[in-house]
Amino acid sequence: MASNNDTIGKTITVALLLCIVCSVIVSGAAIALKPAQIANKALDMQRNILSIGGLAEPGESLSKSRVEELFGQIEEKYVDLATGKFTDAPFPNYDQNKAAKDPKFSTKLDGAVDIASIKRKQNVATVYKVVGGENAGRLILPVNGYGLWSTLYGFVALESDLNTVAGLGFYAHAETPGLGGEVDNPRWKKMWVGKTIYDTDGSVVAKVKKGSVNPAIEAEKLHQVDGLSGATLTSNGVTNLIKFWLGGNGFAPFLKNYKAGEA
Repeated sequence: MASNNDTIGKTITVALLLCIVCSVIVSGAAIALKPAQIANKALDMQRNILSIGGLAEPGESLSKSRVEELFGQIEEKYVDLATGKFTDAPFPNYDQNKAAKDPKFSTKLDGAVDIASIKRKQNVATVYKVVGGENAGRLILPVNGYGLWSTLYGFVALESDLNTVAGLGFYAHAETPGLGGEVDNPRWKKMWVGKTIYDTDGSVVAKVKKGSVNPAIEAEKLHQVDGLSGATLTSNGVTNLIKFWLGGNGFAPFLKNYKAGEA
């Protein structure tokens, strides 16, 4: 008499074997693809740095070879934010965003200081120094801060005077499309180019204005950009992250040392 292959035990066994086989295939694929994913993530970050730093033409589609060519003009450096001087990366393949979440590699911020609402600040920041081409002397600094719905991660590029903005942009955020998401609008990003961060006394005065800038008012013409319509909290968030990261608790000590040749 033939055995019954439709028993509950055999059905469960087949299902378990199928799950195991599928798990092995998925895990194997994930492991095999991980190096490519890491490489693509690094390439995308380099594209953002080049674009925000003004080394690539607006809207230029950068191939891998073009990225490698342009990134040859950039030197990656590490800054100890406590001393304002160059240092070594804390560990291989250093990721400052991950470090900012790790108490071993970051500092908890007091509420009165934390105007960008980031909670923790990495002890060592990765910065990018343009050392070749017509833009040599520019510095590209990482910035982040909370908007309305999310933390905005981006870069601000400074000309060799360490005061004039060469570019500003964000590579990650979850702000509302059409409102706070207009931080991605090329027209708005272009408004930052040529603005100056500091006043004559060294105070951070660059900001996003509520409404439109009046070019007849010198302070607005020099330091401010138009607000994002319908996105006051995102606009305030951008102002706050600029004020924090270019101020005394961010890169200001480093910029002072760098300008004096003491970094």
